[in-house]
Amino acid sequence: MSAADSAAGLVTPAHAEAAWILVCTLADIPALGARRVRRPDGVDIALFRTAGDRVYALLDCCPHRGGPLSQGIVFGEAVACPLHNWTIRLSDGRAQAPDDGCTPAFAVKVDGERVYLRDDQLHAPIATLTAASCDGAARGSAA
Repeated sequence: MSAADSAAGLVTPAHAEAAWILVCTLADIPALGARRVRRPDGVDIALFRTAGDRVYALLDCCPHRGGPLSQGIVFGEAVACPLHNWTIRLSDGRAQAPDDGCTPAFAVKVDGERVYLRDDQLHAPIATLTAASCDGAARGSAA
């Protein structure tokens, strides 16, 4: 993580203190695509890569009908759910108007080609993640 990324607010002090787990390399996530990361409770995390190589992480579950967001189409800073075409913002998991809802977003750290997720978020109970998913907290990503 560069000093510029940190200064831009992409890594908060809380993120700097967290334990990070290496989950893949940037090359493992297709450009304008996704890769799934297994969670202990069986609800996967979807890692998304934009055309500009920004990486985001969302629970692999659309807030509408639970569709697998990792199978959706990534465009700009959003993903379209493959089931009903809901548009979900990658930065915070919020559905875009006219739809309403959100899916949990996860902090991501990219260091060179290595992609990390926070250990505490990776292992948090799903109920905890769902309850806090739309609280407005910064869960951004950096590349």
